[in-house]
Amino acid sequence: MTTVDLPLPVLGTAGVPTTDQPQTGKDFSSDQEVRWCPGCGDYAVLKAVQGFLPSLGLRRENITFVSGIGCSSRFPYYLDTYGMHSIHGRAPAIATGLATTREDLSVWVVTGDGDALSIGGNHLIHAMRRNVNMTILLFNNRIYGLTKGQYSPTSESGKVTKSTPMGSVDHPFNPVSLALGAEASFVARTIDSDRKHLTEVLAAAAAHRGTSLVEIYQNCPIFNDGAFDAIKDRDTKAETIVPLRHGEPVRFGATLDDGLGHLGVFRHPSGEVFVEEVSHANAADLVVHDAHADDPTGAFALSRLTSGGVMDRAPIGIFRQVQRATYDDLARQQVDTDRQARGDGDLQGLIDGKDTWTVE
Repeated sequence: MTTVDLPLPVLGTAGVPTTDQPQTGKDFSSDQEVRWCPGCGDYAVLKAVQGFLPSLGLRRENITFVSGIGCSSRFPYYLDTYGMHSIHGRAPAIATGLATTREDLSVWVVTGDGDALSIGGNHLIHAMRRNVNMTILLFNNRIYGLTKGQYSPTSESGKVTKSTPMGSVDHPFNPVSLALGAEASFVARTIDSDRKHLTEVLAAAAAHRGTSLVEIYQNCPIFNDGAFDAIKDRDTKAETIVPLRHGEPVRFGATLDDGLGHLGVFRHPSGEVFVEEVSHANAADLVVHDAHADDPTGAFALSRLTSGGVMDRAPIGIFRQVQRATYDDLARQQVDTDRQARGDGDLQGLIDGKDTWTVE
């Protein structure tokens, strides 16, 4: 599996109180019984997050996980941090309020493909557009698991489920394409079963100041088992996973004598990308991945290699990682500027004073 760039400054948690006390994954594990179906990919993600959080060096009371509704949304119960199991689809809105009013918090959102992309789609895209300082983990199992197997916004066309017995006629969302279209400043994709890569992506997302969207391919063994077999099966994953490394040509597939893959990504003059065998004649034309480009067009083109829910090509890694002003930082600056201009007010005096308006 690919490795990713890890920025050294932890910009995403600037202003959050740190701790000198040594921490382990057990410190972030609550006393609640973990209750997911046997074999669920959520277990692997939970362990990865619990194992990663000590590396932030933050106090547990300054870390907050907000979830919506769904299997993934049980996350706050299993972490010994502050958290909230909130309203269906509204976790990004609640997290926006927290991030804006409490600079001393590291704010995380845990959501699923149904919670985030159906009823919560509006809240998700505006959180990314505003670039609120939060990290969003979007568990994508391409099915509604909590309500027992209806098709979701990421289910492939033709998917036969309890709610689509003749096959879904919907066209699925591509969460990464959606995030890039909303101009999210950090967009990545990883896999539940690859703990090393998952942990590296979490570290990069947490270090980013702004909205980080991490799509996690997560298997549901009960209602959608095998949805990601192409990227997990030993015989097919080399031809399916497209590793993204900033500043490197995009190559994958069976390893050649030069240590690189025999397939590569190339760009049409129109801007679209396509996959072709790499040769001495075309090697210089390989797409070089630029995650730091201000224009998200190149990253968007790569995201389209996974289109229509078909899992024949799956770019994995960081698609976009750029710096721009965050909504919560700018809002706090406005408040500070206004306070300096007006002077510190007397809140108690205002409460005890006369009415400031009259209804006639």
